Amino acid sequence: MKKNVFTIGILAFAALAFTSCKDEKQAEAEKSVNTYVTYVDSVGNVPADDAKANWEAIDAEYQARVTVADNSATDNEELREKLAVSKAKYEALKAKYMAEVEAAQPKVVTPNQLLRDRFFGEGKVGEDMNFSWVNKDNILKVYQDFLDSYEKNKGDFSREDYDEVKLIYEALDARKNTVEKEGLSSEDNNKIASIKFRFAPMFKVNRIGAKARENDDAKDKAE
Repeated sequence: MKKNVFTIGILAFAALAFTSCKDEKQAEAEKSVNTYVTYVDSVGNVPADDAKANWEAIDAEYQARVTVADNSATDNEELREKLAVSKAKYEALKAKYMAEVEAAQPKVVTPNQLLRDRFFGEGKVGEDMNFSWVNKDNILKVYQDFLDSYEKNKGDFSREDYDEVKLIYEALDARKNTVEKEGLSSEDNNKIASIKFRFAPMFKVNRIGAKARENDDAKDKAE
């Protein structure tokens, strides 16, 4: 009988210790999550200019706090939901500030981008050579503007410029293949063919001339 009482006592103590440990773990998890939530709220109260100027330090502190909170709340759905709300709040704040910082940065326009802007208008064609804005209704004008700009500026193009012009032209032609299937009229198609017939030999001669010119310049500098 004494042995049974002793065993029951041991089990009761173990259960109490387990419960106490569980409660302590729960309390620690709640503390970590609440600390994290408070930090996110405090970031939202920082003046925008100060936050943007010190964002690297703010984000480093955030990453440390969110890691602790994540590890603490793994088994508690209520705390996980609380975390998710604050995470969304922080990410929205971060996206807003990063967009403002990027907008305030001076835009660096590469020589290739300047070339594309010269042919098609500012910002219409980027590094991805996306011509999705070209359709059956405007493609003839796009080709004509391209040719007019080329003829006007071809004397200023370097060998690298001509390489870029080739890529631009090939990308525009690829778009034309798609537009033809979308209802391009025979009249416009014939006019585009005339532009292409005019451009191709002119471009070939000009490109060779630019390479020869640069080779001569290089020889002169070497002498």
